[in-house]
Amino acid sequence: MAKGKRNDKQGQYTTLPYAQIKSEAWRSLSGAAVKVWLELHTRFNGGNNGNVRLSMNEAVRALGISKGTAQRAFIELEEKGFIALQNPGNWYHRKAHEWRLTTKRMQTSKGVQVATNDWQKWRAKTKDGPPEYPSTSPMGPPRNPTKRSGSTREPVRGEIKPSLGTQVEH
Repeated sequence: MAKGKRNDKQGQYTTLPYAQIKSEAWRSLSGAAVKVWLELHTRFNGGNNGNVRLSMNEAVRALGISKGTAQRAFIELEEKGFIALQNPGNWYHRKAHEWRLTTKRMQTSKGVQVATNDWQKWRAKTKDGPPEYPSTSPMGPPRNPTKRSGSTREPVRGEIKPSLGTQVEH
């Protein structure tokens, strides 16, 4: 073995930077979404970003999840900025979607596009609204209206009449 030559017995790997792991977006991902993200990275070869193909059926078979779970995982990853749909697939022509990994740079005809890292911009939705616009009114469950005037309401209880066939005739 030549000096300085790498030992590639262990194959490729993907990095998970601490900034990504500790991000609000990553920590809010479901387990299925993390599995799909990792599977997409196994199909990334360093030069095919924007053309990384993984169909829903492939994800189902490879990861042991249902079609609904796989679909929700793709949607979740896209909404949180970890992947972006580059070219939609076509079911009739048996072509899978082509995804762009936002954590990796992409080679285009115009040159190299740097990683967009869209996941850094994602924030969880809250009931109170965004933190930069705090609400002046307190948020809470709606209250029952107070009695304004008139009599108190009571449920209407009619006379219970036996229905046909419930009484035994002698």
